[in-house]
Amino acid sequence: MFTGIVTDIGRIRAVEQRGDVRARIATGYDTATIETGASIACDGVCLTVVGLGPDWFDVDISAETLSRTNLSQWTDGRRVNLERSLKVGDELGGHIVSGHVDGLAEVVSVAEEGDSTRVTLRAPEGLARFIAPKGSVALNGTSLTVNEVAGREFGINFIPHTQQVTTWGDVAAGDLVNLEIDTLARYVARLAEAG
Repeated sequence: MFTGIVTDIGRIRAVEQRGDVRARIATGYDTATIETGASIACDGVCLTVVGLGPDWFDVDISAETLSRTNLSQWTDGRRVNLERSLKVGDELGGHIVSGHVDGLAEVVSVAEEGDSTRVTLRAPEGLARFIAPKGSVALNGTSLTVNEVAGREFGINFIPHTQQVTTWGDVAAGDLVNLEIDTLARYVARLAEAG
């Protein structure tokens, strides 16, 4: 489990096609404190550490994960949001995030609003009903509050701090981002269907 509070920006060092894809990610984390088998959210995708070095870790990415996320776009040098998994007693600063991406949202527009940036995204048809104004979503692993919703489109406001400590400072129209809907919204919808 994660909170959607990004704690490092990693950089892809290598992507290698094997039976699955193996990616090497440079990190500022103290890798001596990471164990092989640990879970790290990489752009919101919960991945298992399969190798470690002094300033990097390796992950394997299955075909299933590649088909549901934007990880197929990873290339050398790309920056990625990183978050280590929660420990008992950690502060829950964002919202509960599983690292299981539901689909891809497309960035429709990016506009400056004062010091902040307003980003409008389009959710996949089957996920739009789970997104509500003032509700939470995880986008590329970042816990965010939805400002408004109009059909499949929804808006997010990024303050300068968020843009500096995540990869959201690089956002552009046309980008595909990993979308994880709020777990609570998923269960509320399921109960409404059953009821």
